Amino acid sequence: MFDKIRRSPLMFWSLELLIVAALIYVCTKINFLFAPIGTFISTVFVPIILSGFLFYLLNLLVKLLEKVHFKKFRISHTWAVVIVFLLLFGIIGYALGWMIPRLVKQIAQLIESLPTIATNLQTASKHFLTHADWLKNVDLDPYIQKMNSSIGTYAESALSTMTSSIGTLISTITSVTVVIITVPVMLFYMLKDGHKLVPSVKRLLPEKNADTIVELFNKMSATLSSYIDGQVLECLFVGTFTAIGYMIISQPYGLLLGVVAGISNIVPYVGPYIGIFPALLVAITVSPMQAVWVIVVVLIVQQVDGNLIYPNIIGRSLQVHPLTIIILLLAAGKIAGIPGMILAIPAYAVVKVVVEFVYHIWILNNED
Repeated sequence: MFDKIRRSPLMFWSLELLIVAALIYVCTKINFLFAPIGTFISTVFVPIILSGFLFYLLNLLVKLLEKVHFKKFRISHTWAVVIVFLLLFGIIGYALGWMIPRLVKQIAQLIESLPTIATNLQTASKHFLTHADWLKNVDLDPYIQKMNSSIGTYAESALSTMTSSIGTLISTITSVTVVIITVPVMLFYMLKDGHKLVPSVKRLLPEKNADTIVELFNKMSATLSSYIDGQVLECLFVGTFTAIGYMIISQPYGLLLGVVAGISNIVPYVGPYIGIFPALLVAITVSPMQAVWVIVVVLIVQQVDGNLIYPNIIGRSLQVHPLTIIILLLAAGKIAGIPGMILAIPAYAVVKVVVEFVYHIWILNNED
C-alpha cells in the first residue's frame, strides 16, 4: 500500500511543489546573495534594450547597403556599418539642431503658461457645470474644492520632491550619461559582429538539433525586426501627421503635442488616448471648438493609421488578436507600468513563435 502511494503521480507532484516552495523560501532569506546579480541586470538592461532596438531597426539598412555594387565595387560589411552610423549621427545632429530647440522652446512656453491653462480649465469646467441641465440639482462645490486642494497638494509634493532629491537627480544624470556613451559602442559591435552570433551558437549545439534551433532563432529575430521596424514607421507617421494637423488648425504647442502623440502611439490601442489627452487640455483653454478640431485631426490620423499603416506593416508580422493585445496590456501595465506595456507585445510575439514552432516540431515527430 505504501509503495503504491509512493509511486502515485499525486505524491510525485506534491513533492515537486514542496521542493519548489522550499527553494523560493530559502532564496527570499538569502536575497543578499542575489542583490549584486539584480544590480548588474538593472544596470545593463536599459543599454541592451536600446542597443537591441536600434540593431533591429538598422540591421536591414546594413544588409541593403551590402547588396549595393557597381561592376566590381561592393560595400563591405564594416563599411556598411560605418555608413549607417554616419547616417544615424547625421539624423541625430539634425534633430538636435532643428527639432530639439523648437521642442525646448515650446516646453518652456507650456511651463510658463501652466497657471493660465489651469485657470482657464477651471473657468471652462465651471461654465460647463453651470449650463449642464442634468447637473443643476447636484451640489458639486465640495467635489470641485476637493479636486483643487488635491491638485495643490500634489503640486506642492512634486515641487518638494524635486528640490529635495538633488542626489537622485545627479544619479539619474549619471545613468543617462552612461547609457548615452555605452549604447553607441554596443550598437556598433552588434551591427558589426551580429551576423557571427548564429554560427557561433550553432557550433555549440548538438549536431542533431542545431539546424532546428537556428531556424527557430531566425524566426524569432525576423518577428522582432518586423515589429520594431513597423512600430517606428507607425510612430513616425502618427507623430508627423498629427503635428501637421495641429499646425493647420493653429493648435498651441502643435509640434510638441504631435511628438507626444507619436511617442504615445508605441503603446497599442491605449497610446492614442494618452496622446490626445494633453492636446485636449490645451485646446479647451482656447475654445470648445478648438477641442473639436483636435478630435477631428486625431480621428483622421488614427483612421488612416488603423486601416492602412498598422494592418500592412505590423498586423501581418504579429498576427495577434486585438483582444489578446488588450489583455496583455492590462496585465503588463499592472505589473511593470508603461515599460511593461511597451515590451509586452513583442515579448508575446516571440513566445508565440516559439510555442508554434515547438508544436509543429512535435507534430512532425509524432507523424514519423
